[in-house]
Amino acid sequence: MNSRRQFLELGAAGGVLAAVPASSAWADQGVTRDQIVLGSIQDLSGPLVTLGKPIQNGMIMRTEQINAEGGIHGRKIRLVVEDSGYDPRKAVLGAQKLLTQDRIFAMVGSLGSVVSLATIPLVIEKNVAHLFPTTAHHGNFDPFHKLKFALATPYPQSTAVGLKEVVKLSGAKRVGILYQDDEYGLEVLRGTESALKDLGLALVERTTYKRGATDFASQMQRLRAATPDLIVLGTIVRETIGAMATARRLGYTGQFFGSQAAYMPAVPKAGGAAVEGLFAISETPVPYRDDPSNTRSLNEWMDAFKARFKEDAELWAATGWMYVDIFARAAERAGPKLTTDSLVKALEDHPYPRGFLGNPEFVFGPQKRLGNDQTRLAQIQGGRWKTVSDFLR
Repeated sequence: MNSRRQFLELGAAGGVLAAVPASSAWADQGVTRDQIVLGSIQDLSGPLVTLGKPIQNGMIMRTEQINAEGGIHGRKIRLVVEDSGYDPRKAVLGAQKLLTQDRIFAMVGSLGSVVSLATIPLVIEKNVAHLFPTTAHHGNFDPFHKLKFALATPYPQSTAVGLKEVVKLSGAKRVGILYQDDEYGLEVLRGTESALKDLGLALVERTTYKRGATDFASQMQRLRAATPDLIVLGTIVRETIGAMATARRLGYTGQFFGSQAAYMPAVPKAGGAAVEGLFAISETPVPYRDDPSNTRSLNEWMDAFKARFKEDAELWAATGWMYVDIFARAAERAGPKLTTDSLVKALEDHPYPRGFLGNPEFVFGPQKRLGNDQTRLAQIQGGRWKTVSDFLR
């Protein structure tokens, strides 16, 4: 895709369809006698393309499955995906197109805090539901609005829960932190400080880096001088690998713990021996096809994904698949006369259960727009992520 505003439209047979005006038989846009239009904003060309592409593919897969089974009360899903390049300005343009030209019924699974926070006001102004953005920022459910539904436990809460579990497992007493010098990093810092306060501990050292940094020598020298036995990382993929590799070269032998942003399939794949032993928190586990503990349902799902896209299924493909599945279950329960209000009521009244992908239960309510407050601890063992705890809260 090379156009400035790229999109994918999936109809009954997975082909490209022209926009169809909403029928006057329904009060809300994006629903006609035979179609429901969903929109999503993904990064298909920027720094988060390794997340955006599999999320999109997971959404495509579930959409095609639902349409092949007859749709939702006879309506096929049409999925329209805009490329933001992880740029909030492009995201706003994409959202405007989805809302006014494609006339979407719901915005589903948009990727990134800067994208979701920039586009939420546009979405809810059109009385369109903003569902399940791929970000752990609290602004996706707070302040309360009936049309804002989020799945990811916020960084401060999940970091605090996970750090307490790591301290319990490792016996760490001296904790330092490296975090990105922005709102994301500050959220990880807040969670770290909260956990340590509850544990009666204090940070022995803290240091930051600028977004996009590749050299962590000075930060790791500073942390190592404070002799921590555990370092918290408010980092993402590249920075997680770079920081840990630098620390190991400097002779640091202690433990590392990262937020949800460090729990990425690419970290053990690209980091190799340097990231072995890293703890991080997760909600849905990274699937591996050769894992003997897999259920038959999970293996069949992974095989179907690979057959469709010629790529191995991974965490973000599972995430995109779930976004459409959660929507579809709620839309089915909302009944033949689907409206925004009936969709909201169905989401509030019917939890989404734990499933074969390993997800937690997602529960909303009339005054509850964060569907999950649980997380699990994972560790890189033998070059892959392994879940090492049950759900924690």
